[in-house]
Order: sequence, then C-alpha cells, then structure tokens
Amino acid sequence: MADWGKISSRGNVEDRRSMGPAVVGGISITGVILYMLVNYLTNGQVNIPLDELESIPVDQQQSQNTEIFDGEDDYEVFASTVLGSNNDMWVNILKNENKSYTPPKLVLFREATESGCGTATSQIGPHYCTLDHTIYLDETFFDKLVDQYGAKGGDVAEAYIISHEVGHHAQSELGITDVVMEKMQQNGNDANELSVKLELQADCFSGLWANSIRDIGVLSPGEISEAMDAAATVGDDRIQEKANGRINPENWTHGSSEQRVFWFTKGYESGSLSSCDTFNQY
Repeated sequence: MADWGKISSRGNVEDRRSMGPAVVGGISITGVILYMLVNYLTNGQVNIPLDELESIPVDQQQSQNTEIFDGEDDYEVFASTVLGSNNDMWVNILKNENKSYTPPKLVLFREATESGCGTATSQIGPHYCTLDHTIYLDETFFDKLVDQYGAKGGDVAEAYIISHEVGHHAQSELGITDVVMEKMQQNGNDANELSVKLELQADCFSGLWANSIRDIGVLSPGEISEAMDAAATVGDDRIQEKANGRINPENWTHGSSEQRVFWFTKGYESGSLSSCDTFNQY
C-alpha cells in the first residue's frame, strides 16, 4: 500500500453513501461527456443524438443502502488525499499557463445519486460531470474491475482512476473540453476519435499526478504497476472482448489497453504538460 500519510493536502469530498439511491427520470443531458459514456458502455451500438440524450433511469425497486457511513471513514480520507494532491499539482500547472484553477468536488455514493448531468449510477462507473464540476464515484466499481475484468486492484489503481477524472476537470479548466465538444458537434464522424484522444490525455494527466508525488516517497516503483494494470483493464479492446468476444476499433471511445498504458506512462515519466498533447502526438 502506498504511503498516503506523506500527503497533507485534502480535497472537497461529499459523502452520500448513506443516502438511498436517487430516482431521477426524464432529465435532459446537455453535458456531452455522458454521451461518450453511454457510447462507451454500449460499445457504440446505441446511437443517441446529443440533443436528445437523457439520464439513465434508475430502477425504482432498488433496495435501500443499509450501510451506515457516520463521520469520515478511511476511504473518504483516501479519496480526499488523492484529490487534494491532484489539486496541488494542477494549481501549479495552470499558474504556469497564466490560468487559475478551481478545484472540483468528489461525491461518494452507492447505486445512484443526482448530479448536474442527470443521474449518476454505479453502472456508468466513475465519471466527471462538466456541468457541476464534480466527480462521481461509487467505490464498489473497483470490486467489479477485479471480479469481472481481472484487474489486480489496489489503492494505487484506484488513485489512478480518480486522477483520470480530475484530469477531465483540468481539461475543462484549460479550455480543451469546449474545443473538443465543438469539433464533435461540427463533425459527428470524428466523435469517437476525438473522444479517444480526450480520454488518453486524461490518462496522461493521471501520469503527471503520479510523477508529482514520486519524489516524496508516496509510491514505490512496484506500486506504479497497479496503475498501469488498471489502465490496461479499462482499455476498450479488453472490455469489448470480455463483453462480446470480439474487438471493433471503430467503436472505441477511450482507447486500447496498450494506448492507455502508453499515455499514462508518458505522463509519469515526463512530468510535463506538453508531453500530454494527444491531439497532435496521437
């Protein structure tokens, strides 16, 4: 396990895990990030126009969450620490770009909860909503990665995924997301390719985060392999093969296992924002 005690920074974490699953239906989604998530989860088989996308409905018969989270537990401290260390890095990076950085919020939930983009569900997995600048995370997702997709798991793997979502927030802060979404709307044929580049850049940004805490002894070289394994596990090719028994690169929205590991590693080894230009170095 990484030595997270060497990081003193904390991020803004809201714990909704003791709340029952939210039921929110018929809410129009203008946040195009959820379009990419739906496309990703259905392997590109569902063609939903951006202006008609609605939140994913939640089964009203879902059982209520019986776990009680009273006060700050170990996972909330962990998530807050990872978020805080990411924020420290991005404050410095954006300062060098003559930009200010507004930290995101991270919401911990179980099953489903309301978000600025509609309904955040466990089925979607960890994701960032551009409309409320918030990351939504049901940490039981990581159990699914291990049990269903064969990931090794571990705290560093989870930190990689949290940092990837912070990377999407940084893309928004840098103005990258707006440019990409405009290009997607102008030419829908390029949407998947642009989505892959956006996701791979977030992987590279996650590598920048790992680099930023390397010198203070939080992570050992062996623990970095946990992050690389997680990156490989969530590659489009591996998920498609697991789900359908076949691989279709035309439907990729996040990149292959090899690509995701490559870009995380590039960010980790370089520690340079310029090295994460997936749009011109792809």
